[in-house]
Amino acid sequence: MEEIYQNNIIDVEYDDSSVRTLEWNKHIRHRPGMYIGKLGDGTSADDGIYVLIKEILDNSIDEFMAGFGRVIEVTLNDKTITVRDFGRGIPLGKVVDVVSVMNTGAKYDTKVFKRSVGLNGVGAKAVNAMSSHFEITSFRDGQSRMAIFSAGELLDVKSSEGNALRNGTLVQFTPDETVFGVYEFNVEFIEQMLRNYSYLNTGLTIKFNGQTFLSKNGLLDLLNENLSSDPLYSPIHLKNDDIEIVITHTTNYGESYFSFVNGQHTTQGGTHLSAFREGLTKTVKEFYKKDYDPADIRASIVAAVSVKIEEPVFESQTKTRLGSKDMGPQGPSIRQFVCDFLKKELDNYLHKHPDTADVLNKKILEAERERKEISGIPKKSREVAKKVSLNNRKVRDCRVHYNDKNPLAEKSMIFITEGDSASGSITKSRDANYQAVFSLRGKPMNCYGKTRKVVYENDEFTLLQAALNIEDSMDNLRYNKVIIATDADVDGMHIRLLMITFFLRFFPELIRLGHVYILQTPLFRVRNKKETRYCYTNEERQLAIAQISNPEITRFKGLGEISHDEFRNFIDDNMRLEQVKITKEDPIMGLLEFYMGNNTYERQDFIIDNLKIETDLIKELEAAQNLN
Repeated sequence: MEEIYQNNIIDVEYDDSSVRTLEWNKHIRHRPGMYIGKLGDGTSADDGIYVLIKEILDNSIDEFMAGFGRVIEVTLNDKTITVRDFGRGIPLGKVVDVVSVMNTGAKYDTKVFKRSVGLNGVGAKAVNAMSSHFEITSFRDGQSRMAIFSAGELLDVKSSEGNALRNGTLVQFTPDETVFGVYEFNVEFIEQMLRNYSYLNTGLTIKFNGQTFLSKNGLLDLLNENLSSDPLYSPIHLKNDDIEIVITHTTNYGESYFSFVNGQHTTQGGTHLSAFREGLTKTVKEFYKKDYDPADIRASIVAAVSVKIEEPVFESQTKTRLGSKDMGPQGPSIRQFVCDFLKKELDNYLHKHPDTADVLNKKILEAERERKEISGIPKKSREVAKKVSLNNRKVRDCRVHYNDKNPLAEKSMIFITEGDSASGSITKSRDANYQAVFSLRGKPMNCYGKTRKVVYENDEFTLLQAALNIEDSMDNLRYNKVIIATDADVDGMHIRLLMITFFLRFFPELIRLGHVYILQTPLFRVRNKKETRYCYTNEERQLAIAQISNPEITRFKGLGEISHDEFRNFIDDNMRLEQVKITKEDPIMGLLEFYMGNNTYERQDFIIDNLKIETDLIKELEAAQNLN
């Protein structure tokens, strides 16, 4: 094709041959992000391989919601997922079409699926196209029909009559490594997904590899499962056919929400969550007949919200944020529906439970006092200090942020590091389109046991909060990943601990929503003239030494010691990240008290009793190798 250079611009000939038409499966494989978000390798709960499971499960859940099939069986065998429901089964004549012909499905008919998650007939087709092996079988009234595909290409169709198997649908698929690369399923992510489905569908039994997930109390069970500290009052549980809400407050800072639409976990909220927050503050203000600040009412809240609506509109194919404004074509607005529900049910509950109302009122007043303490710090001087510092190389920002409408928004991240040399290495190595750097000045304060006021009196915390843009709301978060990048030495580990303490204390939602990570950088470089290996553990180092002749071994003690040319390898798309997680099983307050509290001598004894120096580890490795 002829290329003509004019004004340093390549002008490529544009004619009929430039226009291409891709088959449905080729398009999905060519642009997977349009259908399942990011691909990933299975190390994050929102990686594409889990979206595939969810797309198939949603169809089975829709059957349950329509009143058919109370059991769903899920199995994971190596990298193959099988989902069997006992609903009505797909009409036999359409088994092939519903998973291979775009814009084909029963979800367009709200009489058949009144409150469905899958609306566009895309989900199962995307799974089919992105699977090296995909099998679907429908059982209906003693007959069955099976279709077998590979990468969306139909290989075989089989029919049978006279079987005694129960009605329903069976789907088996293996995500294609030519699409996803090397991946591994994390069973914990699958279990949490299934657990959420059981909470949202009371009476549904989900069986997975020998485990059973069944919830009797719906969202109340979900909230109790996810509380990281004791609630100040027994959770308030309100529900009817189309809405379910659970509310409580804790001693933690921040606001924590779990929101769902037709069983879909809307991790980024949407119109239903906005309506809940508005309706809650209105109802509480009217109940106490006081003009409380909404932020004081919601401070330390933990709540779960689930609504069922007709023909929901999500802001992306991955359905993480609801865009619908109405409950359905003929229904009221979501805002009116949720606010009216809270005005009636929450107001009634508070009148019937004066003890709970009293505890809630005291919590609001406590939050109000603390907010006024903070407002005593001159806001104008704080804003001036933030602008000066943030524009003075404190933050090397990126071009695309998490709240932008941009394909790179999901990739946006900020590295929190300490010292000029370390931040300099990352800054020179990063992709400035979506990677930002925040430079700490020395070790941050240990904020365990401190109040929110300390954030505004400490320059580092004030500037970090401003850089993340979470001062007023987590909705404004500027980066999808907040990555703590410190040296792999004692001081680096201490800084890491201090930063995690800060987030756990004041912004636990940042961790709960999966935004906080630890950057893993290599401890050693083992190389000769022909080969270079970077080793993250002593085990990897020992293996490299055994396999590389006459190696030169370098021990990286700090991030600043790694050249920016090398560092680029450690913060690219294949970077090693460890996600910081919290669950109910994690005794957060107890852990913080032990590791960050004033029990110095007790902590010192623990360190001495559990100390292992590097030479001890090497001896253990050598002994293990000798045994082998």
